Amino acid sequence: MQENSQTFYHILPNGVKIVHRWTPSPVAYVGVMVGAGTRDEMPEENGMAHYIEHCVFKGTAHHTGRQIIHAIEGIGGEINAYTTKEETTFYAAIMAEHVQLTLHLIAEMILQPSFKKEETDKERMVILDEIESYNDQPSELIYDDFENLVFAGSSLAQPILGTKKTLKHISSKPSYALDWMAQHYTPERMVVFCQGNVKPEKIFRIAEKEFGFLTRDPRGPRETRIPGTNAEEHTRAYKKHTHQVHAMLGGRAYPIGHEKQLAMFLLNNILGGGSLNSRLNLSLRESKGLVYTVESTYTPLSDTGYWCVYWACDPEDYSRSNGLVRKELDKLMEVPLSEAALRNALAQLRGQLAISAQNQENSALALAKSVLYRGYAPEWQETFARIAQTSSKDLLEVANDLFCVENCYILTYI
Repeated sequence: MQENSQTFYHILPNGVKIVHRWTPSPVAYVGVMVGAGTRDEMPEENGMAHYIEHCVFKGTAHHTGRQIIHAIEGIGGEINAYTTKEETTFYAAIMAEHVQLTLHLIAEMILQPSFKKEETDKERMVILDEIESYNDQPSELIYDDFENLVFAGSSLAQPILGTKKTLKHISSKPSYALDWMAQHYTPERMVVFCQGNVKPEKIFRIAEKEFGFLTRDPRGPRETRIPGTNAEEHTRAYKKHTHQVHAMLGGRAYPIGHEKQLAMFLLNNILGGGSLNSRLNLSLRESKGLVYTVESTYTPLSDTGYWCVYWACDPEDYSRSNGLVRKELDKLMEVPLSEAALRNALAQLRGQLAISAQNQENSALALAKSVLYRGYAPEWQETFARIAQTSSKDLLEVANDLFCVENCYILTYI
């Protein structure tokens, strides 16, 4: 077991990773993150990871779905799950004394799901409604369509929710989902995580009891995690008949663990992070009044990543807005930050990291993801200390790497 401040690590003989971050909070977040997501699906089974995330809540070999929900919520807890392109995560917030019961039920859900067809058919209808609802939200849907543009030809281009056609196929037989889980919910892809006022030895003991018997699928994982080559098509437009034009501009970026990842994290915060004083917000909203929302995002993945700028504006303002976004990108490529501007950017990010660390839910999930891909989860202070070593020259290099026209794709809903 390694110890870093109040973070404790353990790996079971079968490869399951366990991480526990002790905090004095009486509320604990506990769960399992599995390194299996949309990009692990074949085209005909698109939506499988998300379908499984939903259906394991419908019951196990020992409990109905209602019994599981009641067991957690009956003690004041909240249970949740989500699916991304690379992970599926199941977790709960509970009083710390209920960690053992909660982790047992989560383990039961993902290791012994029943997939009774009468229950999964109901859940398929729920997911179909979710797809329709998603299609009605252009500010959400545009992220999927943009990934489809940037990662065309790879499994990263697939939507997380799947399609009506693929959902019909994967829900036709329980064996499809169970076989997919057997191949992808393997011990080396699992992280058991906890954050709260619980002794680490207790978490390790529970995890070993619940997951120590797992063995690896002899077939091994399928090779679907291929980011693909850069797409030739750089511009795409869809007629959505929305009141506003919704636009996204961006391109590929650094993966998790890349030496320039943290510099890009800082640069993105300067460009269009969540603050009102970001360059894009000051230019497009505060100064010109062209948009209500403009933001930039950097999403590092296990072996690639992407950055993007999203905004929505009136049709007559699109050309001007697009020009202003490009202008801000060019500035970051051409004009080094002054020492004062860099100090201010670092001070702002330091405060944001400190505040974010107080959110136990986000902190616990970030803890698990870091261990899944890096085997280690630094405290926010350590992360910031590394970011603080970034120079204006470093930011200039990153901007020229990623913001150049050759690396830029643009998608619009008109």
